Amino acid sequence: MLKSTVTKRLNSSVTKASLKKTALHDLHVELGGTMVPYAGYSMPVLYKGQTHIESHNWTRTNAGLFDVSHMMQSRLTGKNAVSFLHKVTPTDFESLKADQGTLSVLLNNTGGIVDDTMITKEKENSFYVVTNAGCIKRDTEFLLGELKQIGEDVNWEVIKDKSLLALQGPKASQVFEKLLKEGQTTKDLYFGSRRSFQLYDGTTIDVARSGYTGEDGFEISVPNDKAENFARLLLDNSETKPIGLAARDSLRLEAGMCLYGHELDETITPVESGLNWLISKSRRAGEKGKFNGFDNIMDQLNNKNYTRTRIAFKYLGKGPAARPDAKIFTTDKSKQIGIVTSGSASPSLGNINIGQGYVDKAFRKSGTELLVEVRNKMFPIVLEKMPLFLLVTTEVK
Repeated sequence: MLKSTVTKRLNSSVTKASLKKTALHDLHVELGGTMVPYAGYSMPVLYKGQTHIESHNWTRTNAGLFDVSHMMQSRLTGKNAVSFLHKVTPTDFESLKADQGTLSVLLNNTGGIVDDTMITKEKENSFYVVTNAGCIKRDTEFLLGELKQIGEDVNWEVIKDKSLLALQGPKASQVFEKLLKEGQTTKDLYFGSRRSFQLYDGTTIDVARSGYTGEDGFEISVPNDKAENFARLLLDNSETKPIGLAARDSLRLEAGMCLYGHELDETITPVESGLNWLISKSRRAGEKGKFNGFDNIMDQLNNKNYTRTRIAFKYLGKGPAARPDAKIFTTDKSKQIGIVTSGSASPSLGNINIGQGYVDKAFRKSGTELLVEVRNKMFPIVLEKMPLFLLVTTEVK
């Protein structure tokens, strides 16, 4: 799975010498990270002394530290900031409270997804935005083009002096709180919230309770010149280990989360991808301004006028993992009704193979049995509700 992901994210013309490095690059190498090209960066896929399965399971039971500094952090400000967001996303940012964030999607003119994004309202007319590393060029072109249509009183600026670290897992809070200045706590930092904290040495960091694994955790924006020392402090205990891209991908797949370029692209709408909840009820009548692709998306939402939908599945037996573009068939093999977008073994479910994909809407119900074609052979699968890692392991055959 990871190999195909890296291949899709890496421009073939990129050479090792031209790869960007995060502020933690030297630390990754010191820790025995196997560095690979990913979205134009040199990133750790795995660390010495850990298998992929061990890294994955460690995050589910302890705390895993991920370097996600390759993601693009930016800030949108100005009197027309909300109007701009209401044009390019289907989410209501006027009603969002300060220090609250939400997942959303950037939409093209037909309602296709340019990128998925986490957007936090810092204060009135100021928003913190995180978008995907592999979409930086397209996102930049898209946002600048849309800004021209809005006109004055809105400004978008990339944040270039901050690293982004993700601490994920059930022990993330107890690990992180030990590094905070006395009197500070994360107990009232609820999921989706983001605010500033001070480390014990006085360093100011911005912390969001969120992540990409399905576990509790934090995404922490820290000055580049403080990032390595901060990472070392987070790792200086028996509960935290550094985790690479391999486990990050299997964790998000178990959690039912989308990966841009796999489950999402500019031909897929929020309705087709099962992200209806991103379309705020207050935006559906168009009273706060119509977002890009409004008519198409509302037709799909109200009239069910779409043919495919995102699903998750698990194998009913053994077999090789279904990779992207593998075909999905009915059980009698008479008709192809879908395609796989992501697939890998699930460490949390005894290494049974799981995946996501798109199928004809009529076949979307959980419990539906289908076939997936891998290496010219058919393997039985069953559709399951997400997140997959909550499935009872005794059900695995």
